[in-house]
Amino acid sequence: MLAWRDIEDVEAGGSEIHAANVARLWAEAGLDVTMRASHAQGQPPTVDRDGYHVIRRAGRYLVFPRAVGSELAGRHGERDALVEIWNGMPFFSPLWATGPRAVWLHHVHAEMWRMVLPPNLARIGDTIESRIAPLIYRRSQLVTLSDSSRDELIDHLGFRADRVSVVPPGIHPRFVPGPEGSRSPTPLVVAAGRFMPVKRFDRLIREVAAVREHIADVQLVIIGSGFERVALTQLVDDLDATSWVTFAGQVDDDTLVELYQRAWVVASTSAREGWGMTITEAAACGTPAVATDISGHRDALDHGVTGLLGSADGTIRGELEKVLGDDELRAKLAANARNRAERFTWEATAVGTLDALIVDAQRRHRRTSSPRA
Repeated sequence: MLAWRDIEDVEAGGSEIHAANVARLWAEAGLDVTMRASHAQGQPPTVDRDGYHVIRRAGRYLVFPRAVGSELAGRHGERDALVEIWNGMPFFSPLWATGPRAVWLHHVHAEMWRMVLPPNLARIGDTIESRIAPLIYRRSQLVTLSDSSRDELIDHLGFRADRVSVVPPGIHPRFVPGPEGSRSPTPLVVAAGRFMPVKRFDRLIREVAAVREHIADVQLVIIGSGFERVALTQLVDDLDATSWVTFAGQVDDDTLVELYQRAWVVASTSAREGWGMTITEAAACGTPAVATDISGHRDALDHGVTGLLGSADGTIRGELEKVLGDDELRAKLAANARNRAERFTWEATAVGTLDALIVDAQRRHRRTSSPRA
């Protein structure tokens, strides 16, 4: 498995959680799994974790050529199959890899390039993703997380429909409803994610500030860390919001579950998501969601059933007011969210992603065994 980052990286997110869970379950099933990723701050270069081997070498950019070079030199041993996790910049595996191969592509990055890179580098990234890579990967077996993300891969990047399969992420069994009385006595909005421009936590803070004009006792807790923390802290100071905005930082699993259980609603104003794992994790805890109407969110959240979708631009104040201000609606959404969350398991994700490798292996076998004219 070739990945940009490992789960123990300080900037690890949903993609890394997804890869770690699938690798763990494949290893439990008896597969010999090696994951190659970039250096993780404060972590050793190699480690055996949850039954699979992890190699973490090279920086954010050099990991791509060095990982490919190691594969070509056979330093990771003989492999029967390859999984490439295409997270922004690809490893270009169709140009050098042989044997069964699958590519995980969670979503199109599009405007994300301009959010995180200088203009020249952003143009290069966008050109590679939208024009160059689709030509190179046109015969690859791709796996994405949601039907709406699949539509984008087909409509925006031009991939063939029969080459793109959908396998939703799972939910860990730890995410369960809290005991009676665990819900916050006052309206509480919880959000989680890396403090990156694409997550638009600044917009969320402003949206909750607007909600407080009608529901004065609303509190907001934001879980996570990242380089935008300084700017977000300044925004909270400028809005005189320190009394109702809490930055919880990186929290352990038990604290995350407790915050989901206490929340009245989980919110996301993200501009791009392959799915929206915070939405389904909170749903398993019996907490509805309000989120932007974007690919990924449209599948993680069933609009009007498990939560509400606002505008794609991040305007969700009206939907937040509806959920926070209507006890009957909130209870209905919460019950539906809990029931729907039961269908998502990491075991199903592990099987579904392995199926993509099997499909590619079968296609290669048919091609090599078909009689020549």
